[in-house]
Amino acid sequence: MSDMEPGTKQLASGSFFRTIKMVAWSLLGIRKNSELEKDAAQVNPLHIIVVGVATIIIFVVALIALVNWVVAK
Repeated sequence: MSDMEPGTKQLASGSFFRTIKMVAWSLLGIRKNSELEKDAAQVNPLHIIVVGVATIIIFVVALIALVNWVVAK
């Protein structure tokens, strides 16, 4: 038999979306300490790195697009 408890697979698949939510709220600076503790137990560090890098890339591209749009006028 497996050591996995029922519901563990659901937790693992949902942890990526929880990571996205965690990074989004962290960027705004709105985090509860209790949520931080839950996230530390449930999210994958690799997911945090991937979401963080993707968020930075999207942010930089959006800023470049905004500057190009403003300068073009």
